[in-house]
Amino acid sequence: MKIWVNGGLHTAEGALVSVLDHGLTVGDGIFETVKTVHGRPFALTRHLDRLSRSARGLGLPEPDHDEVRRACAAVLDANPVDLGRLRITYTGGLSPLGSDRGEAGPTLVVAVGGTQRRPDTTAAITVPWARNERGAVTGLKTTSYAENVVALARAREHGASEALFANTVGALCEGTGSNVFVVLDGELHTPPLASGCLAGITRALTVEWCGAHETDLPMDVLERADEIFLTSTLRDVQAVHRLDDRQLPAAPGPVTTKAMRVFEERAGADLDP
Repeated sequence: MKIWVNGGLHTAEGALVSVLDHGLTVGDGIFETVKTVHGRPFALTRHLDRLSRSARGLGLPEPDHDEVRRACAAVLDANPVDLGRLRITYTGGLSPLGSDRGEAGPTLVVAVGGTQRRPDTTAAITVPWARNERGAVTGLKTTSYAENVVALARAREHGASEALFANTVGALCEGTGSNVFVVLDGELHTPPLASGCLAGITRALTVEWCGAHETDLPMDVLERADEIFLTSTLRDVQAVHRLDDRQLPAAPGPVTTKAMRVFEERAGADLDP
């Protein structure tokens, strides 16, 4: 495996970042996960735009999109995979042992690994912890992921692949690494960005391509929704067949099935929508 670190490719053993990097010591960093198909990234422009939004939100220097594109191309050329997970990580760089940043400048790491197509359906759970829709890093894709690690571990313990959060006012928000959609009386809904959820790339494309409504939804909507599905870079559109103890045996239902088909067709026709 060859990994890009700060300007060049290195072997996995030689791809080193300082233990004093601010991304490690205090989680001062951002990242993007990009799906790759036969060595080509999907929706890279949208991912780079979100990387910049996250950088501005954290007060990091604006990432150089041309440099990131060169890094992605070099990594994909050096690591051929049919279906891949391309990870772009951008941190505050070498810094003191504290919250203050140093002056060395940011760290850029790009790596890719192979992955498998997701199953058409999955199980999910709800968790008792809340997303803070008014936090300083709300809506930013930061490397401060410990909350998600804990929630996803809870999901795995219950035979599920995702955990869903409410926000502080009890409204449906998002998963650890996905956005959530529900079908009510034949209509498709997803929480608005004001709920505190991440502005997912796949979420945005699904809203655009499938005509979903952005709606404030109470958490108990999950108990009465006709269909539930998740979206993310590697899930695309994935139906939920079990939510906690509730079974949805017809999953994927008709609305979800259509969304899956539309997304596959539109994504296949344009790799950078």
